[in-house]
Amino acid sequence: MPNSRSVDARNYNLRRPVHLAQTVAEEELPEGAVSSPRQFATSPKKNDASPVTPGFLWYLPLKRCGDVGLALALLIVSAPVVLVAALLVKLTSRGPALYRQMRVGLDGRHFVLLKLRTMRHNAEADTGPVWSTENDGRVTTVGSLLRRTHIDEFPQLFNVLRGEMSLVGPRPERPEFVAKLDWEVPYYRERLKVRPGITGLAQLRLRADTSLESVRQKVVNDVYYVRHVNPALDGKLLIMTAWRLLNEFFCFFWNFFALPDPGEVERGFHRAVGLAYAEAVPAHVTLASISGGDNDEEFRARVAEFPMDEATGSSRPGRLRSDAAGR
Repeated sequence: MPNSRSVDARNYNLRRPVHLAQTVAEEELPEGAVSSPRQFATSPKKNDASPVTPGFLWYLPLKRCGDVGLALALLIVSAPVVLVAALLVKLTSRGPALYRQMRVGLDGRHFVLLKLRTMRHNAEADTGPVWSTENDGRVTTVGSLLRRTHIDEFPQLFNVLRGEMSLVGPRPERPEFVAKLDWEVPYYRERLKVRPGITGLAQLRLRADTSLESVRQKVVNDVYYVRHVNPALDGKLLIMTAWRLLNEFFCFFWNFFALPDPGEVERGFHRAVGLAYAEAVPAHVTLASISGGDNDEEFRARVAEFPMDEATGSSRPGRLRSDAAGR
């Protein structure tokens, strides 16, 4: 008779926190699972009964056709706004108006993501790859405006037309971070089963990544989307994105007429009288700050799946190894 306390192996890591894995009784583990908490945290594929696959495969070709048509229409409508924004970026700061960055997309393929530059030129020259933070000092004045209104994301419509992205899907990450996140976060690789998106369930429900825990929360939403992608869900996400975008535009223009908030008044007072104002500067999340087994042989093999150019430090195009060979 099967054990009534058996657990679905595919969802096991998501249901039970990693730090509690070592307290699980041996008879409660699913078939083929291991009791090591380190293995729960870093090698979920070894425990999976089956990989996560899109539940409506017939919809994916239709989704691609819809992406092309809608992206082309949006690109035509937004072209004047993008051109004006690019001109402002070029006139107000040194460097190119268009920013290119390597990202990891469908099935681990690398592609160049396009954005309007919102930070100073060579912003990572001193720090290396880091995530941006709220009130990031590297963001320019015009860049702050573009980020508030999300105009900096509009060039990614070209990525959609080229087949590298979708309008809706998990947010693409940089290869430098994917290597570590795939090591640290269970099921992170499953989000690569569909094309990455400009908007998506995780993007709308959660804030930007700031820690491993925030990444884990996004992976839960991304894996849900991969498994349940369908026309109704995409329609809801596109409508909600449009609503939020309009709301951001309204709030941005409303600030022209709104009175300064108490925090701004306090900072202005200190500047006016020449007093120092202590303001907390958020710490950037770097590759080194993401804990992991850097000295572990398996981790180094995982990083090799996302190759870097030794001469320039940039990512080289590559593909993930198959799950059968890699794990």
